[in-house]
Amino acid sequence: MAEDDSALYIGLISGTSADSIDTVLVRFREGKPHTLASHAHPWPRMLREHMLAVAQGEAALDLDAWGRLDVEIGEQFAEAALRLLEHAGTPAAAVRAIGSHGQTLRHRPGGEHPFTLQLGDPSVIAERCRIDVVADFRRADVAAGGQGAPLLPAVHAMLLATPARPRAVLNLGGIANLTVLDADGSVRGFDTGPANGLLDAWCLRHRGEAFDRDGAFAANGQVLPGLLDALLADPYFALPPPKSTGREYFHLDWLAAHASLATLEPADVQATLLELTVRSVAAAVAQHAPKAMEVLACGGGVHNERLMQRLGEALAPRRLDSTASCGIDPDFLEATAFAWLARQRLLHLPGNLPAVTGARGPRVLGAIYSAPAPGTS
Repeated sequence: MAEDDSALYIGLISGTSADSIDTVLVRFREGKPHTLASHAHPWPRMLREHMLAVAQGEAALDLDAWGRLDVEIGEQFAEAALRLLEHAGTPAAAVRAIGSHGQTLRHRPGGEHPFTLQLGDPSVIAERCRIDVVADFRRADVAAGGQGAPLLPAVHAMLLATPARPRAVLNLGGIANLTVLDADGSVRGFDTGPANGLLDAWCLRHRGEAFDRDGAFAANGQVLPGLLDALLADPYFALPPPKSTGREYFHLDWLAAHASLATLEPADVQATLLELTVRSVAAAVAQHAPKAMEVLACGGGVHNERLMQRLGEALAPRRLDSTASCGIDPDFLEATAFAWLARQRLLHLPGNLPAVTGARGPRVLGAIYSAPAPGTS
């Protein structure tokens, strides 16, 4: 399918933290996305808490409940897209397609029957928005023997690679993932371990707040060396890439299995969880990106001042900066990637990088859900 540069796309994602549905409206020029508008759409509090409980294995659902949740999430994704269009003053008819990641509620890329599951009914989004939707991006890669994640490195390479100068890109979402942009043009990447997910969950439990603003809760505590060592001894950190993970692995029950939390000061645990992210990221960079002297961060974690401070110290002498220093909004880079993936699907081009995910080869990712025909009631 050929396409001119006037086509618009929307990218939608709610990441592991489920802090909001990030939406972006982009136009592609010479294959590269250019942001026209963005919007962070809040989740209803009760729905967010329910999703996180399911993702962490704290709530079991029967098939009827799964079906209802799929539609309810889809309705919120549709609402996020409609609010973006309203904010941008753009009619739905001007948008070629929506790339919707959905909400990951289970990610099990290993084992005898590997799978990954994202909810958010794409047909509901297509019906409400009257725009074609591309969704279900990860399962084709998993079917081809891959991890299904991370999918961002291809876009990191497109927007942030520099000739003959290695760089690393660090996405600090609920889970942290690292992209290594080598000087020879090769791209590698993997999930390093937890980032905002555990920090947010512990903060919610002990402060009733969805996230640790500026890292102030962690800054009031002291790192517990014994607990930190026990957490870092988890086998996941020693696994070689390709590898990916999620809330179904790194959650508060996982934390509780390593210590008697009732005897510990909550602020000390928060400080230790922050240091867990710092140490695991720093070790991954040192091992897999030893020549990269610049690390560019994106995702919600860039707003955690304490986390960024400690990462900067641990990564030294490498320079840590936000992707904003390159003119790329760190909050919406991931949503932009799913707009790009939607375009790749419509052009019948691969969306995965086998060197990153471990898939047997390049695969066209996603399924197309058609909007109602114009004039249809």
